[in-house]
Amino acid sequence: MFDGYDSCSEDTSSSSSTDESEEEVSPLPSSLPIIKNNGQVYTYPDGKSGMATCEMCGMVGVRDAFYSKTKRFCSVSCSRSYSSNSKKASILARLQGKPPTKKAKVLQKQPLVAKLAAYAQYQATLQNQAKTKAAVPVEGFSWGNYINSNSFTAAPVTCFKHAPMGTCWGDISEGVRVEVPNTDCSLPTKVFWIAGIVKLAGYNALLRYEGFESDSSLDFWCNVCGSDIHPVGWCATSGKPLVPPRSIQHKYTNWKAFLVKRLTGAKTLPPDFSQKVSECMQYPFKTSMRVEVVDKTHLCRTRVAVVESVIGGRLRLVYEESEDKTDDFWCHMYSPLIHHIGWSRSIGHRFKRSDITKKQEEHFDAPPHLFMKVKEVDTTGEWFKEGMKLEAIDPLNLSAICVATIRKVLADGYLMIGIDGSEAADGSDWFCYHATSPSIFPVGFCEINMIELTPPRGYAKLPFKWFDYLRESDSIAAPVKLFNKEVPNHGFHVGMKLEAVDLMEPRLVCVATVTRIIHRLLRIHFDGWEDEYDQWVDCESPDLYPVGWCQLTGYQLQPPAPQTSRDSQSSSSKQKKKAKSQQYKGHKKMTSLQLKEELLDGEEYSFLQGASDQESNGSASYYIKQEP
Repeated sequence: MFDGYDSCSEDTSSSSSTDESEEEVSPLPSSLPIIKNNGQVYTYPDGKSGMATCEMCGMVGVRDAFYSKTKRFCSVSCSRSYSSNSKKASILARLQGKPPTKKAKVLQKQPLVAKLAAYAQYQATLQNQAKTKAAVPVEGFSWGNYINSNSFTAAPVTCFKHAPMGTCWGDISEGVRVEVPNTDCSLPTKVFWIAGIVKLAGYNALLRYEGFESDSSLDFWCNVCGSDIHPVGWCATSGKPLVPPRSIQHKYTNWKAFLVKRLTGAKTLPPDFSQKVSECMQYPFKTSMRVEVVDKTHLCRTRVAVVESVIGGRLRLVYEESEDKTDDFWCHMYSPLIHHIGWSRSIGHRFKRSDITKKQEEHFDAPPHLFMKVKEVDTTGEWFKEGMKLEAIDPLNLSAICVATIRKVLADGYLMIGIDGSEAADGSDWFCYHATSPSIFPVGFCEINMIELTPPRGYAKLPFKWFDYLRESDSIAAPVKLFNKEVPNHGFHVGMKLEAVDLMEPRLVCVATVTRIIHRLLRIHFDGWEDEYDQWVDCESPDLYPVGWCQLTGYQLQPPAPQTSRDSQSSSSKQKKKAKSQQYKGHKKMTSLQLKEELLDGEEYSFLQGASDQESNGSASYYIKQEP
């Protein structure tokens, strides 16, 4: 791990009197590389060699981090440039008729004290220039400032298996050491220093330079998967100089002993971390691939669309008939809304044929193996039937769980669901859910988990009771045992921050918060917006991402709405007619019901009076509120 560093034969126990006792590093899992003091360690100034100045560029830095045995140059490039300039000076001397010197010097040697004095004067000049410049306000949203100022907690990367590094994040946590650029330095070239992770927020880490102890004045946020963070040992193998921050250069005369003491036994990133990040950001979907995707104007059918762009695994799909390429739809490559060409015909789903008789030559069908596979189900025994009642998330109002009916049973476990009381006469707003979908629930789910169930529009007998409704509609509830009751150990907690897609405007990824957890169901609130814009989302939804995902992938993040936007949005929402739209796009306000939710304690809930015997069968634990 420390290849490229000189072996240390000196006694590393001696250190400055200002050295503090070694801080204990909390034990971390052993999957991360451990920095060992095995005779091959960093060779930092030991009190004798001190600082050095590059004879080519004049940079001052730690002597033992310089290039070559003589430590005359800070890098390979400076050494080569010096050699080249020496040859040019010798040739010029011959042309001028002067006897060539034994060794042509480009820079005159100066005493180290003089160089350090000049360097100090240079730093003072830079500081004075910085004071005269007006402060430029930083525009845009900063996750670091947002989290620090409010003491927020972010969901860990391991909660998002579909996101880059979600399955191989390992044991990256507080205390891990990395090599990062040293910003507390006015040298003309880029130098690095060791920093430790103080706090993690998704992909983002709050870092503190080694040597600052409890001083947080120069702490800074950085994306762990970014190009400027490296495992300890990277500078040695890359020939990059390690220079202590200017603010603490005076604290220790023996930086080598200090770092050996602090780094021995600590954790760092795996050597192939950046390679893994790069591999995780290679996506199988390519532009010009053809897929079948839900028709956002008629949810009951699919259409052919072409992949126009891929950003972080999110696909911008343009419907094939769109000549100007403005009729588009955004979704993740693992979304249940997209399928391979021929899927609709294979299961009996409605499909809108394209008016284009011949596909363009550059377009090609996406291979079926690229799409997310659904769990196989056994439909030979007791199964869903048309007319059965259930509860389902309204795809046109994701803040509501509604009374719903199975309108059609398709092949391979797929169901066409309609929302009672608001269905179009032609069934154009039926929506396709798989039987294992976490967006459909057995009758009584909302009542047991204290979620407000949205009754059919126009239903006058309130409060709504399932027992009465089933009797009045002469219908039966779908058997409890047919629903997906698996609850993974997802790791989410109430209050965690994340980046989430606004599924009513799926091109937008917004700052969001988990406000409630029901088994595997998450209530997502978009910061700065009213509660009516909240959305129920599954814990394994590919539309949820760790903090820092947008920065990592280059996707635009929507910050919390400012107060002015909230006020105007609130006033306009009161004036607008709350009617349902059939287009799967844009914020929809379909109901005047405001879901007033409070965090539940650990009590167990049973069915209230009026529940049928059939509802109480099956896995009862599925109906008990479980906070992870």
